[in-house]
Amino acid sequence: MLSSNLVFLRPLEAEDLEFLYALENDPAVWGVSDMLVPISRYTLRQYLEHASADFQEVRQLRLVLCRQDTQAAVGTVDVFDYSPLHQRASVGITVLGQHRRQGYGRAALDLLVLYAHQVLQLHQMYCTIAVTNRASIRLFKAAGFKKIGVRREWLRTPSGWQDVVEMQHLLVN
Repeated sequence: MLSSNLVFLRPLEAEDLEFLYALENDPAVWGVSDMLVPISRYTLRQYLEHASADFQEVRQLRLVLCRQDTQAAVGTVDVFDYSPLHQRASVGITVLGQHRRQGYGRAALDLLVLYAHQVLQLHQMYCTIAVTNRASIRLFKAAGFKKIGVRREWLRTPSGWQDVVEMQHLLVN
């Protein structure tokens, strides 16, 4: 279920330390991850030790996005802010810079939406995207997400405050 001709999603492994170190320390993604400083290998090693915790318990899930042809990790997909009562969760996706615009994000998001509906039994997923991140907005639209609103001055950036687009996908049959 978490595999297509192009990509597959898998759980985090201890061997993902260097991959996560590169991904989490990319300043280009800090603005969407609420990071302000680099993260250490020690901190990531501790995170990996607890990454297999039960989704229902910790209310979040991180999967590694891998290319099907080379098995190489090219990004991550996160499900977070899970609400069991309301059967909804937020979704985020990060793809390493050199692997963007090659279809990996779209393929991963399609797999995740199906998994969220059929396995996690979510009713809806949602995301928050900076209005300037047109590529991400196009990606989520292509995966069935609809724009439901704009939050004004939601993200603080070096150049000032930035609006975000709120998007939602109802996972109905």
